[in-house]
Amino acid sequence: TSLLDPMKGIRYRGRTLEECMAQLPAAPGGKVGLPEASWWLLLTDEMPTSAEVTALGEELHKRSHIPEYVYKLIDNLPRDVHPMTQLSMGLLALQPGSKFGQAYRAGCKKSDYWIHTLEDSLNLVGQIPLLSARIFRNVFFDGKHIPSDPSLDWAGNYAQMLGINDTEEFKEVTRLYLMLHADHEGGNVSAHTTHLVGSALSDPYYAYTAGVCGLAGPLHGLANQECLRWLRDTHTNLGGKEPTVEILTQYAKDTLAAGKVIPGFGHGVLRKTDPRYMIQRDFAKKHFPDDPLFKLANVCYEAIPPVLEATGKVKNPWPNVDALSGTCMQRYGLTQEDYYTVVFAVSRSLGCVSNLVWSRIMGL
Repeated sequence: TSLLDPMKGIRYRGRTLEECMAQLPAAPGGKVGLPEASWWLLLTDEMPTSAEVTALGEELHKRSHIPEYVYKLIDNLPRDVHPMTQLSMGLLALQPGSKFGQAYRAGCKKSDYWIHTLEDSLNLVGQIPLLSARIFRNVFFDGKHIPSDPSLDWAGNYAQMLGINDTEEFKEVTRLYLMLHADHEGGNVSAHTTHLVGSALSDPYYAYTAGVCGLAGPLHGLANQECLRWLRDTHTNLGGKEPTVEILTQYAKDTLAAGKVIPGFGHGVLRKTDPRYMIQRDFAKKHFPDDPLFKLANVCYEAIPPVLEATGKVKNPWPNVDALSGTCMQRYGLTQEDYYTVVFAVSRSLGCVSNLVWSRIMGL
């Protein structure tokens, strides 16, 4: 469903993310390609029309119901249980409703496995924003919940249920994040784990829960909050000085000399700046160019790669998506860093279940 090109970045069904941004339908008045539109593309290899995306959104709303017992489970968890633990528990609690599991036990034909996997995938994608928003409001807002709004798109509704910012800009940045993180081929921990567990004919709820547990690992899903913390610490250490290339160059050299790493730079496959970073940078330059952390991140973009390149040890010194995604979130009030990986999980559900559907179609 996607392929990571060292020079062009991740491609959704052969299309670069820049092409996806330009061609995917957006919300009314918006500029960002809708993540549910990218899901249509990942599933079908076809660019959807606006009408098809609207119909898909309506279908996802219809399938978004979460049983009361699942809410009771989540609502009764201690507030200090990590949001990713809560998400994995909630997804597993939804598993008894698996259509694939029911059909398999009833003796369905192997050639029909993909149909029931698609049914589960539609249900899971419809449910995960509501479940994730429930967790957020429980942990950070004393269980004061905001109801789902079926008139909104999938990502816009999720943003509204979080309840931290009711502007259209926050809905747009949420759409942007969810679209950019939707898929990243099959080699990363969450995608590979979902595929591996699904290969045992575990249904999508079982399989993606396993993927979520992998995503919770510090080396996979926590990178964006580590980058945000580094930027904040750097901003504090500058003591109010306006960041410049000269100042950040020396700061980067001192950081490396102290045996520390600079998070958000480099990539195991890419050999140029991550296109996801550049798309977020363009969004930030348009919507909040004077934000202090964005201004600092922008100077880092100029100052740090030459320092890393000069070490002779780094194949790709350029920033990746994590170098900016946390900055975009905090700009609109989503400052609860322990929740960032849950947002990642909502997004990555799109790619992981797409791969499950195609694995069943191909008999893998």
